[in-house]
Amino acid sequence: MPATLGSAARARYAALTEQWLAEDLDAWTARVVRRHFDPEGGSPYWLARAADLPFDPRDITRYDELTSFGPFPLDVLRETDPTALVPRSVPRPLTGRIWESGGTTGSPCRVFYTEQMILHRGVWRRWSFVTEGFEPERRWLHATPTGPHLIGHGAWEISELYASLVYGIDMDPRWVKRLIRAGRLKDAADYTDHLLEQISTVLATQPVDYLNTTPALFAALSRRHPDLAGRLAGARLSGTQLSGDMYREFVEVLGGGPCGVSYGNTFGNAASLPAEREGDLLPYVPNYPQVTMAVVDKGDWRRTVGYGEGGQVRLTVLHDDLFLPNVLERDQAVRYDTGDGWPCDGVANVRPLQIAQSAPEGLY
Repeated sequence: MPATLGSAARARYAALTEQWLAEDLDAWTARVVRRHFDPEGGSPYWLARAADLPFDPRDITRYDELTSFGPFPLDVLRETDPTALVPRSVPRPLTGRIWESGGTTGSPCRVFYTEQMILHRGVWRRWSFVTEGFEPERRWLHATPTGPHLIGHGAWEISELYASLVYGIDMDPRWVKRLIRAGRLKDAADYTDHLLEQISTVLATQPVDYLNTTPALFAALSRRHPDLAGRLAGARLSGTQLSGDMYREFVEVLGGGPCGVSYGNTFGNAASLPAEREGDLLPYVPNYPQVTMAVVDKGDWRRTVGYGEGGQVRLTVLHDDLFLPNVLERDQAVRYDTGDGWPCDGVANVRPLQIAQSAPEGLY
């Protein structure tokens, strides 16, 4: 791990985000689609699907035309070899990690991240650390899911891209969801106790500055160990169980230290903008241009709702090495007008589309 983050590295990461924000979305879309449908170097999955499409994807020139693909079937990511979605122009054999979703609504989805995709995600996370007020070269406790979950890779992002020291815990979100589905609520509470014990032990014995975890776990920590939560210099929270009341409570607990929030999943992420209306409006902007989000009518996924209106989140992934158009998320949000500050729409006040025992959010 680098002892410090040099000025050259900081300038390189800042230049990357500026470069991405300057991209024209229509031109970016056309280039990425052509890459995935190139007869020689395209993605095996998309080349196989091309024969069944009533149009030639290589004719697409605008982002809005991506609705022609229809909603992306998530079962593809459950049943297909994830490397089939990576263009052949990426040298084989592929090496690296295959990441999995949480499996809230069924069997987990799987995607392969190339090095450039990992870097893209990490650089935007670093952008969030900077804009939210977290200082580099500090000590973090990374209390998030581990194993096959991409969020666990955040320990690398914090240590390598922000020159920090990172502690961790063991966390299996699928076990909690399984317990909730089975109605074993006491066992689910016991597992939450197990996680809080790990977190509190590190915080009580080690000089930790920042905590990265979920809103549900930070709320539980603040209730059970207010002294430990209050000693933190800041916290960064990822998940959809975050209300305005919770945000205000967290800000108070942290005593003015940064309280950063993020939204996303295995496919794509969004960074937070400053809270508005004292926390009643919590806006996010996607990791443009590789990730975009729209808020659409729950009854008509093609229709984007008006600014300030609520609807279902529709995610589109436009990486050079992964193309996922029109993923209908299990989340709802308010469409957020970024004005001149961002080249695409944002989302705000994200929460689950529905919460049921069969599809529990668990510790998120």
